Amino acid sequence: MIRKSKWLKTGLLIGALLASSAPVSTVQASSIMEKITPAETTEDSAEDTSYSLLRGNNLNHGSAIITKLSNYEVNIYGLTQCHHECDKVWLDISLEQKNNGSYSTYKYWQYEANNVTSLSRSLNVIVPSGHYYRLRGYHAAKDGTKESTSTLTSGIWVGK
Repeated sequence: MIRKSKWLKTGLLIGALLASSAPVSTVQASSIMEKITPAETTEDSAEDTSYSLLRGNNLNHGSAIITKLSNYEVNIYGLTQCHHECDKVWLDISLEQKNNGSYSTYKYWQYEANNVTSLSRSLNVIVPSGHYYRLRGYHAAKDGTKESTSTLTSGIWVGK
């Protein structure tokens, strides 16, 4: 009888420990992914294209695309497209990371080119897993007068 009662107590204790640990792991798993807002998407890719506010003579449009490659890597792409060859063309790309509900710059690149019709860059970037990332672009062209526009993609989740 003594043996049965020890086994019964041990079994009850193990069962209680297992039952009490289940909600803890569920809470930890669900708190990893930040809450999705209208600024994010559930897709693995997001893009934005913006045309010059005024029908410009130089700048046609700017585009920004971010694509999840894995749980720790994204591809970013930016394009500044002109109507014709311009004296100077700019492309600034800012990869932004969401932390505690707001976005901030994670990495930033600036490119310039002279006497071209377009300027584009594509980069694969290793990023910390478990965050939303979005891409902000600044696109400008100058041939006499400078014209510019900006782009901003939705955030995409990079993680499990």
